[in-house]
Amino acid sequence: MSVDTIRTVKATSSIWSRNYASKLTTADEAVKIIKSGDNVVIQPGCAAPLDLIRAMVDRKDELEDVNIYHILIVGDLSYMAPGMEKHFKHKAFFIGTNARKAIAEGRAEFIPIFLSEVTLLFKNNVIDVDVAMIHVSPPDEHGFCSYGIDVGNIKTPAEKAKYVIAQINQEMPRGLGNSFIHVNKIDFIVEHDQPLLELPQVDPNSSAEELNVYDRIGKHVAGMINDGATLQMGIGAIPDSVLKYLKSHKDLGVHTEMFSDGLVELVEEGIINGERKTLHPGKIIAGFVLGTRKSYNFLDNNPIFEFHPQEYVNDPFIIAKNNNMVAINSAIEVDLTGQVCSDSIGTRFFSGIGGQVDFIRGAAHSEGGKPIIALPSTTKQNTITRIVPILKPGAGVVTSRGDVHYVVTEYGIASLYGKTIQERARQLIRISHPAFREELEKFARENYHI
Repeated sequence: MSVDTIRTVKATSSIWSRNYASKLTTADEAVKIIKSGDNVVIQPGCAAPLDLIRAMVDRKDELEDVNIYHILIVGDLSYMAPGMEKHFKHKAFFIGTNARKAIAEGRAEFIPIFLSEVTLLFKNNVIDVDVAMIHVSPPDEHGFCSYGIDVGNIKTPAEKAKYVIAQINQEMPRGLGNSFIHVNKIDFIVEHDQPLLELPQVDPNSSAEELNVYDRIGKHVAGMINDGATLQMGIGAIPDSVLKYLKSHKDLGVHTEMFSDGLVELVEEGIINGERKTLHPGKIIAGFVLGTRKSYNFLDNNPIFEFHPQEYVNDPFIIAKNNNMVAINSAIEVDLTGQVCSDSIGTRFFSGIGGQVDFIRGAAHSEGGKPIIALPSTTKQNTITRIVPILKPGAGVVTSRGDVHYVVTEYGIASLYGKTIQERARQLIRISHPAFREELEKFARENYHI
């Protein structure tokens, strides 16, 4: 075996390197291990192993009733196309844009669950894993491959899988922490280099008015963050808007299910350094990254980052060990009592529970913590209010009124913790869009006696 057989590997004579060579195959050959009726877990997000997915879908005429599990994956997914449902059934823990139509039409299904418990389904054998399809970095000199930009959602199910197929890609960065799998634990190795998927956090089609709203929300939230706080940011434009208003802060930390590009500059400037963290000081704790090449390059072999499985990162009891924990999450709508809907528009499932409740509860039990729900006051060009009298029929309560402490819109901050229903209604009406305040006040007078 020559050095060229195993790319990037320093060691040329070891048992693991011989094992590596013996496991090398093509994607088309590797996916033949998948049988009808199997449960297949795919590394999600921007880390999806596209060559393995392509090869699996190419076998569709040989397969029936293959269950595919993952949270959202960026980009088009051909196994959810119309007509594929007899071959593949996607069962989503979090609904991406590309899965909404399939779920609405019954060609895919949604599993509502806290992100902290997704990986426990596999760890505790609630769902068996026949095949895990993973996407990892080339092995180091000791034979360890890194899961790279998504550790949290795949490491645990991969460890429970009967078979592991790995796409090894030179483009996958080497994320550190509890983020490795050894070559000896992989059954089939497919060397295939390709650019990683990317997901910018701000929609390039956002209007100037929308960007202004995000900006105002970000400014309000940033004003609630003290020096030395530890942050969790959900996905989207609002977290990135918060980050840009933290340039004058000091000694911030991060413990978050995921992060994106907005984090990089604050780390480079020393604003995020984790020096005052009470858990994992000096480290950014995360499960995965949804971003662009900017983030991927920055985390590569960077010791400030420490990735862990989601059952650890999102455990509310672990989160609460961070003093001054600030959790920033969004919502679809909030009613006047403080109930938060984040996963559906009425009966139409839209996203998922995700890590919102994990971090809201973790921050609530943190010494000095602040759980925050942040959202624009309206949608559809100010024609629909997101501070509502009652949630839409069929809408899911992701975060209960008992869990909610702060709600933020572009019009200000509502503090709900320990407040009566009447006080909550007044606070929420105050931060609603002016065009809807009269309607909301009328409902509150008639129903809540304000």
